[in-house]
Amino acid sequence: MIQYKNTQRTMTWQVASFYIYFLCEIASGQIQYSIFEEIKQGSVIGNVAKDLGLQTNELAIRKLQIASQSDKNYFNISLENGNLYVTERIDRETFCEIEEICIKNLEILSENPVNVFYVKIEIQDINDNSPSFPKVHFNIGISESASPGTHFVLGNARDPDLGSNSLQRYNLTPNQHFRLGEKISAEGIKYPELILEKALDREKQNLYELTLTAFDGGDPARTGTAVIRIVVQDVNDNFPIFSREIYRVNLNEDAPAGFLVLHLNATDEDEGSNAEITYSFSYIAENAKPIFKIKISGPLDFEVKQTYEMTVEAKDGGGLVTYCTLLIQILDMNDNAPEIQLVSLASPIPENSNPGTVIAVIQVNDLDSGRNSEVSCDIDDTSAFKLMPTSTTYYQLVTSSSVDRETVSMYNITIIAKDEGSPQLLTKKVIQVAISDINDNSPIFEKLKYVAYIYENNVPGTSVYSVQASDLDADENARITYSILNRNISDIPISSYVSINSKTGVIYAQRSFDYEQLREFHFQIIAKDSGSPSLRSNTTMRICVIDMNDNAPKILYPSPDMEGTTLFEYIPHSSENGYLVTKVIAVDSDSGHNAWLSYYLLQVPDPSFLIIGQHTGEIRLARDFKDSNSLRQKVVVMVKDNGVPPLSATVTLNLVMAEDFQQVLPEIVKQPKESDVSSNGTFYLVIAITFISILFIVTVAVTVIAKCRRQHNPNSLGALSRTWYPQLSLNYPTQFSDGSLPLPYSYDVCVTLDSKQNEIAYLKPHMFLLPCNFKNNLNSLHFKDPLDSNGK
Repeated sequence: MIQYKNTQRTMTWQVASFYIYFLCEIASGQIQYSIFEEIKQGSVIGNVAKDLGLQTNELAIRKLQIASQSDKNYFNISLENGNLYVTERIDRETFCEIEEICIKNLEILSENPVNVFYVKIEIQDINDNSPSFPKVHFNIGISESASPGTHFVLGNARDPDLGSNSLQRYNLTPNQHFRLGEKISAEGIKYPELILEKALDREKQNLYELTLTAFDGGDPARTGTAVIRIVVQDVNDNFPIFSREIYRVNLNEDAPAGFLVLHLNATDEDEGSNAEITYSFSYIAENAKPIFKIKISGPLDFEVKQTYEMTVEAKDGGGLVTYCTLLIQILDMNDNAPEIQLVSLASPIPENSNPGTVIAVIQVNDLDSGRNSEVSCDIDDTSAFKLMPTSTTYYQLVTSSSVDRETVSMYNITIIAKDEGSPQLLTKKVIQVAISDINDNSPIFEKLKYVAYIYENNVPGTSVYSVQASDLDADENARITYSILNRNISDIPISSYVSINSKTGVIYAQRSFDYEQLREFHFQIIAKDSGSPSLRSNTTMRICVIDMNDNAPKILYPSPDMEGTTLFEYIPHSSENGYLVTKVIAVDSDSGHNAWLSYYLLQVPDPSFLIIGQHTGEIRLARDFKDSNSLRQKVVVMVKDNGVPPLSATVTLNLVMAEDFQQVLPEIVKQPKESDVSSNGTFYLVIAITFISILFIVTVAVTVIAKCRRQHNPNSLGALSRTWYPQLSLNYPTQFSDGSLPLPYSYDVCVTLDSKQNEIAYLKPHMFLLPCNFKNNLNSLHFKDPLDSNGK
C-alpha cells in the first residue's frame, strides 16, 4: 500500500510537470509535447489540430497523417478530433539509449493544400530498469600477502535510466575482511571497489563469497546483484597496468571483419605465471558482443549505432586484474543510397488538368549523416512534369504543361535522388501516372466524301455501303453512333431512300431504285460520340445508281404504233446501188453499253437486195434495180441493244418498187384518232391539210380548163401536155423535237396531163426522217396500197 501511494504521488508529479512543460512550449510558439516512457497505448498526447490552428471538420479533407521514416509507427492522429495518441509501447532507452534528452521528431503531412508540420515529442524517463552487472559472478584471486587497504576494482553496474532513476549506490554483504569502496572515473562512472580490511590467511580460509548489490534512486528503488567469489592465492603483489585508463578509437563503419581496432598492452612487474596477462571484456553491451571480440568479428553500421563503450580487463597469472575503458566512435561512410517514399499519388488525372496541378507528394531521406545525407531530387526526361521542393525532404510532383491522353496515355516518371557523398549514390523510383480521357476529339470519317454504286432494281433492305468513323478518345467518349441528316429528295424524305445502322455504319437501301427515274442522289451522314457534351462530324455520301439492261429499244420511226395502217416505202425502178430507201430510228432508255443499238434485217425476201447500217439504221439498195416489173417486198427490221442479256424490238416495212408512182397510187384516208399533242399542233395541221386540199382543187380545175382549150386549139396541145410539178413544203413547228431529226417535211405535188390516163396527181415525200413525236400528228395521213384490194 505504501509503495502504491508513492507511485501515485510520483505519477501525479510527472503529469503536472508534463502540463507545465507543454504550456511553456505553447507560449513560446513551438509545437512540442512531453510524455513519459511506457505510457499506455491509446493515451492522448495532445490535440494537434487545435495547436496547428486547423478545424476539426477539415482533418478528413486534408488527410492529416504522420509521415514515418521508420518501419514502426509509435504515434497516430485521429481524423475525428485531431488528438495525437500513442499506438505502440515507447521505451526511452530504445529510442535514445544513454542520451539525457530524448526527442522524437514527427513530420505531420497534410494535403489539399500540401503542407508539412514539425512536432517534437520529448520522452521522459521513468524508473523502469533495474541496475545490472556485466557478470553474475566476479571471480577475484587475492594473494594472502595482500596488505590491508588494498583495493580491488569490481565491474560497475549499469542502469539505462536517467537522473535519480539511474544507479546511485552499492552495498556489500557485511564481513570482517572486506569493505566496499567507490572509484569515480574521469567520465563520472562509479566503479565499486573491494577494499581489504584485514589480512588474509589462505590456510584459514581460501574462499569468500560476498553479494554486491546496486541501488538506483527510483521510488521505489530497483536493485541488481552479483556474487563476488574471492579466492585466496599465493603471493602476487603486482597488478597489470594499462598504459591508459581510457582508450578512444575512431573507426570507419566500412571496416572489414577481423580488422584490428586497437592493440592493448598491459604490463606486470611480476615474473613467471604471475606476469602472464590475459585480456577479456569485463563489460560489453549486448549489441556489441556479436561485433567485437578484441578484433572486429561483425559488420559495423553507423546508422545502427555510432558509439561503443566497453571495459577490458587484464589479468595476470597470479589473478590480479586491472581494467581500462575502450570508447569506439564509428565514423559515417556513404554506404546508404537515398530513399524515395511516395507519400500520396493522384492517378489518373484528367487530360485537361491545368499546369501546376499536384500529382504526388514525395519524401526523400538518406540514413547517412553530414554531407552524405544531403540529397538532391529530380525527374528524368519528361517535359510534362516537374518537381517542386516544399521542404528539405518533401517534393511535389506537378504538371508543367498540358497533357494529352491521345498523345501519351501513361507516363512512367523516373525520380532520381542523389546524395552528396563520395562516391555519390543515387536511387531511382518509377511512378506511373495515368491520364484519364475527356471528350475533346470529334469523330473523324475515313473520307470527306463517299461514293457508293448500286445496281438498279435492287432488293429493298440490301446493304449499300459501310462508313466508318474513328474517335481518338476512349470508352464512352469514343463510342460512335451514326445517323442520316434528314432532307427531302423530290419532296420525299431521305429516310424513304436509305437508312443506316447507328452502331455499325452500314447503309441500307429502303427501296428499289430505277436508273431511268433516279440516277444519283446525295445526303449527309452524321457521326456523334457518346461523350458529355457529345461531339459530332459529318460527311457526304453520294449514291450512284448503275444502269441495268431492263429497257428494250423503242422504235421511233417507222412508228410501230400505227395500228391498222401499212407502212410503204416507194422505191423507183431507176434507183441505183446505195440508194437510201429509209432510215429506222430507235432509242433506248438505258445508258452506256445497254443503250448501244445495232440494226439487223431480220426478215428480207432477197438478202442481196437490201443492206442496213448496223449502227445507223439506214436501209439502202445493195445493187442496181433494173427489174421493170412492179415489186413489193415485206422487210422486218430488228433493233437490239448491247446489254446482257440483250433486248430487242422489231418493226415491219413494206417496200413498193414501180416505174412511177401512178402504178401504186395511194389513197389518202382520214382515220380519226385522238391526238395527245397540244391544241396548237392540231391547229397547224388542219391549216396545212386545208391548204393542200385547196391547191389540189385548183390544180384539177386548171387541168380541166386546159384540156377543153386544147380541143378547140390544137396548137396548144404540146404546151399543155407538159407535166407541171408544183412543190409544197410543210414546215410543222413542234415542241416535242429533241433535236435529233429536222422538222421540215417537203412534198412534191405532181400533176400530169395525159390523155391516156385520166388520173389525178400523186404526192411524193422527199424525206422519210420524221421527228420522234411528229408521228402522232400524221396519223390522219395514210397511203392505201393500190395493189391490195382489201386496202391493207
